[in-house]
Amino acid sequence: MTGLLPPLAHIPPQIASLSDYEAYAQARVEPGAWAYINGGAGDEWTLRENVAAFTRLPLRTRVLRPMCGASTALSLFGCDMAAPILIAPMAFHGLVHPDGEAATALAAAATGSTLVVSTQASQPIEQISAAAPGAPWFQLYIQPDRAFTQRLVARAEAAGYRALVVTVDAPVNGVRNAEARAGFAFPPHIRAVNLEGMRTPPPSPEGALLFGTPLLESAPDWQDIAWLRSLTRLPILLKGIVDPEDARRALDCGIDGLIVSNHGGRTLDGVPAAIDLLPAIARSVNGQVPVLMDGGVRRGTDVLRVMALGASAVMVGRPILHALATAGALGVAHALRVLRAEFELAMALAGCRTLDEIDNECLFGNPATS
Repeated sequence: MTGLLPPLAHIPPQIASLSDYEAYAQARVEPGAWAYINGGAGDEWTLRENVAAFTRLPLRTRVLRPMCGASTALSLFGCDMAAPILIAPMAFHGLVHPDGEAATALAAAATGSTLVVSTQASQPIEQISAAAPGAPWFQLYIQPDRAFTQRLVARAEAAGYRALVVTVDAPVNGVRNAEARAGFAFPPHIRAVNLEGMRTPPPSPEGALLFGTPLLESAPDWQDIAWLRSLTRLPILLKGIVDPEDARRALDCGIDGLIVSNHGGRTLDGVPAAIDLLPAIARSVNGQVPVLMDGGVRRGTDVLRVMALGASAVMVGRPILHALATAGALGVAHALRVLRAEFELAMALAGCRTLDEIDNECLFGNPATS
C-alpha cells in the first residue's frame, strides 16, 4: 500500500510509554495487517477487559524502606533475565517490519530479555535464534501432523531454544471481525515458513462448519501433552491456562510452568481479563511451578500488579509489534527499556527491593485474598 511512512531511525521524545507507539505504528502498517494484529474475537470485550482490568487494582505505596542493592533480575528455567518481562509469542512479525522476528530477537538479546518465538514466525526458527544469542524460547502449536510436530520440536532443540511454550487455548481459529471487514489477506512474502512441508488434513465434509471437520477431530488433548513431555527434556510451559482444574491437571502431566492467558482476546470472547484469572491459578499451583501471565500489560505498574497476584513474570504482546513497526529493533529495545524503567520506579515506590518482596500487600485492599 502506498502512503505508509517508513520506520524511524531514532526514537522521538514524544514516545515516552508503550501506548505512545500505537499511533506511530499504525501510520507504518497496511490497514489489513493492522486489523489482523490488533483485532479480537467477537465483540472484543475480552480484548478491552485485558487492559481495563488493571485500572481496578490500585497500588499501595510504602515509604522509607531500604533500597540498597535493589534488582529486577531473575532466572527462569536456567535463563538469566534482566527483568521479569518476556516478549510474548506472536505470529508474522514480517507483517510490520521487513527485518521481522530477527529484529525482535536482536532487541531482546540487547536488553537481557527473552523472546518467545511463534510457530507461525515469518522467518526460520534457526535464523531467529542466531539473531538472539541469549536464550529464546519456542512457542509450539501441536499440529494435526504429529510426526511433523516431533520434527519441529527437534529443530527447536537443535537451534538452542531453552523452553517450549505450548499454546493450548486455540485448537481452532476463526476470522476475527476486524480483519474480515478490512479484507485482510497475507501478502505472498509472508507465510508460516516453519510449517512448510507439513502434511495437511483432508478437506472438511460438505456443509460442515466446525464440528466433524478433520481440523477439530485432530485437535490436541491431554494425551498429546503427555506424549510431548516424552519427546523432550526442555522445560514445557502450557500457555492458555485459565481454570484451576486445568492447572492442577497440567502439573499431573509433569509440566514445568503455566502461562495464564486468554490469547489476547483473540479466541473466545467473554473470557475474563487475564489479570482477573491469575489469582485462582496461582493459588491452585501454590508455588509448585512458575506461573506467568500475558494480556493487557502496558505499564511497569502493570508488571508490579501481575507479580503481586502471584506470577513470576509477564509477557508483553501487541505493544512490541507496535514498537517493531515504528523503529525496528531500536523500537523494541526502547520499549523494553521503558517498561523496565517504569517497573523499577513502581518497585521503589511500593517499597520492594527485590522481586521476592513483591506480594499482594502491594495492592490496596489485597484482591488476591478475596
